[in-house]
Amino acid sequence: MIRNISNKDLNKIMDIWLESTIKAHDFIPKEYWQNSYNTVKNVYIPMAETFVYEEDKCIKGFISIINNEFIGALFVDTYYQGSGVGKELIDYAIDRYKKLNLAVYKGNKKSVEFYINRGFKIVKEQVNEDSGYGEYIMEKTF
Repeated sequence: MIRNISNKDLNKIMDIWLESTIKAHDFIPKEYWQNSYNTVKNVYIPMAETFVYEEDKCIKGFISIINNEFIGALFVDTYYQGSGVGKELIDYAIDRYKKLNLAVYKGNKKSVEFYINRGFKIVKEQVNEDSGYGEYIMEKTF
């Protein structure tokens, strides 16, 4: 089931975010992500519309949409990656929004491929201002 986030979910989704982002971005020092934790928790999650994927009272992933079009986060618990949770979350967002865009690190090849397979196109290549690593801006319009 996909539902809106509630306050009790915050610590769990932050655990998912930290573990899966370190795994997906092994080319960036994990300290970068650890240092970003409070900003994600206290700034980005509150400013976004966030949906969790929950099954048997277990949150397996989440997606956060900023300004009705920017995917600020799509993360799946590392234990459940490859089980279709990410696809269900992105399909939920595709059904709900008219246009979606995102930034994804070039070095995160699995995620780049995931988004291309969901119909997203690379529209720009740039360097992320905070981390200094290359990223793609991708978008899907309907």
